[in-house]
Amino acid sequence: MPYQRIKFYQTGSFAAGNRLLPADLRSVQSSATRSNTLTCGHRACQGCGEALGARYALDAVMRATKGKLIAVNATGCLEVFSTPFPETSWQIAWLHSLFGNAPAVATGVAAALKAMGRGDIRVVGQGGDGGTVDIGMACLSGMFERNDDVLYICYDNQAYMNTGVQRSGATPPAARTATTPAEGPEPGNTFGQGKNVPLIAIAHEIPYVATATVADLRDLEYKATRAMDFHGARYLHILVPCPLGWGSSPADTIKVARLAVESALFPVFEAEAGQVVSATPIRRQVPVTDYLRLQARYAHLFRPEERTDVIARIQASADRNVSRFGLIRDHPERTRLPLDSPVGSAEGR
Repeated sequence: MPYQRIKFYQTGSFAAGNRLLPADLRSVQSSATRSNTLTCGHRACQGCGEALGARYALDAVMRATKGKLIAVNATGCLEVFSTPFPETSWQIAWLHSLFGNAPAVATGVAAALKAMGRGDIRVVGQGGDGGTVDIGMACLSGMFERNDDVLYICYDNQAYMNTGVQRSGATPPAARTATTPAEGPEPGNTFGQGKNVPLIAIAHEIPYVATATVADLRDLEYKATRAMDFHGARYLHILVPCPLGWGSSPADTIKVARLAVESALFPVFEAEAGQVVSATPIRRQVPVTDYLRLQARYAHLFRPEERTDVIARIQASADRNVSRFGLIRDHPERTRLPLDSPVGSAEGR
């Protein structure tokens, strides 16, 4: 069914929102019959956004495919904390590949299923930003170019967290990592570096591309489900805050992800066949400082003195996203973008 926001009006009561909805409108996670694809016993850090993102996304895909799903997982945090030999927290057909070839392995699995005449079984490839944006970029682009029947999910925590918080191609400007120290006139990660993989995926004109965060469960579940309506290459990019690497409180994981969206630093949108077709507007844009102050990786921007020049550049980036994706609108609902809009047209790609 088409995506719709659920508005809850029971503020101040003790009612749980999902219980007020018809069963077909409730989230996958509210159901006692959810697959618990990533179940208990894993060793993720407290407040791990990646553990949440993986469970939310794959539980939704499992429901969409009626349990007929194979997942291929790149090396990284998700693989390490979920499968310490000889244990596993996965309740799904699950394969571990190398750091950079998960898209290629997933492609091979999909090809094997096709040769066997098992078109009823779907394939998901998944990995972190290191295995997706950097090491696996060539395999991912090849998967897009061939339009292989795979949904690839990137759980973006914006650095190589598993190996010591080193910078990746998804690390945002000015963020401190082990390899981008907060030193010198341009502290933290350099402006102008990195890759915007959702836009790169759009440029391949694959059937479906979307972004989401763990802060909006219904939106994430909708997009994971929607992706399975398509055949061919699909890409879902999920922002998953990492308390360890970001220096945020484990209790603030959802709050931090929400502020990334509300500040417009992380635009949430969908694209089909090379065109952005919808974007989720924000009710009121918050200053980027509301987002930055919650994370120790940006502490150098506020003390010993506030780096207003660097903060202004980050704010300008957020403001560009507002203009580019039309994020400020009168009504905070998902909006279909006209094809002649800056991001919906061929000229905007």
